[in-house]
Amino acid sequence: MSFSRGWMPKHSAFGAANACVNVHGKCGENRAMSSSLEKRTIALAEGRQIEELAQMLEKEGATIIRCPMLSIHDAADEAPVLAWLRDLIADEFAVVVLLTGEGVRRLLDFAFRAGMRNDVLAALARTKTVTRGPKPVRALKEVGLAPFRVAAAPTTEGVIETLKDLPLHGETVGVQMYSPDNPRLSEYLAAAGATMVPVLPYVYAPAADADHVVALVGRLSRGEVDALVFTSSPQVDRLYEVASERGLEYQLAAGLQKTRVAAVGPIVAENLRHRGAHVHICPEQGFVMKNLVKHIKEAFA
Repeated sequence: MSFSRGWMPKHSAFGAANACVNVHGKCGENRAMSSSLEKRTIALAEGRQIEELAQMLEKEGATIIRCPMLSIHDAADEAPVLAWLRDLIADEFAVVVLLTGEGVRRLLDFAFRAGMRNDVLAALARTKTVTRGPKPVRALKEVGLAPFRVAAAPTTEGVIETLKDLPLHGETVGVQMYSPDNPRLSEYLAAAGATMVPVLPYVYAPAADADHVVALVGRLSRGEVDALVFTSSPQVDRLYEVASERGLEYQLAAGLQKTRVAAVGPIVAENLRHRGAHVHICPEQGFVMKNLVKHIKEAFA
């Protein structure tokens, strides 16, 4: 797959295989006049909200390199999603675990297209919902709902700790997933005597072709990037996947040592550390873009 129409590699600063865009869709780098991030070059792996994040950083004077790693799409087969929603409406779930805000919104979109949105909203209102982190909380708030419990920490372990307070033996637990499996959560629910019914309402797809990712690795290895920002764990997976396919693992590791790595929250940070990367910037709470930008500013102050 290719980049958005703003990517114009012919005149890029680092060769025909790469490009960067500003908010006007032209090749080049856009810099605010003066602020705490002036003269800093920051690369963004974000896809869906890349312009929102870019604009916040540009207001602080940063030069932005846009390299969205992934795009998000509805699940290709709607049948299992609709079946899960019907189970929700029929009160089949004693507890529903909502892991991402994107997942909540996608479920409601499926429900709307199937003519069952109001029934789904009513079911969510009367069902014990456990959310991981602030994003699913915000998605519920958008439709006038609030979770029964918010996980102690915005991680799978945090969800499990919260579930320990609930009677689960013999119960059915609906889980909105963000990847095909979550071994730690499924193992815990099985050990607790619960039946887990997962639903995966969206999938990730590459947003940038491999050559653009390769070019970003080149810039990192040459020390041309002050900070690299990740807002989801699959973005990390995509970067390392391309590096492995192209034999650039050493270049990537060397480049990350020259760059301040920023993660929006502990899940992303854990993935990076697991791969041997040092995470320099990671909020301890408030895992949203605005707070991430605040921490990036403080890191360069």
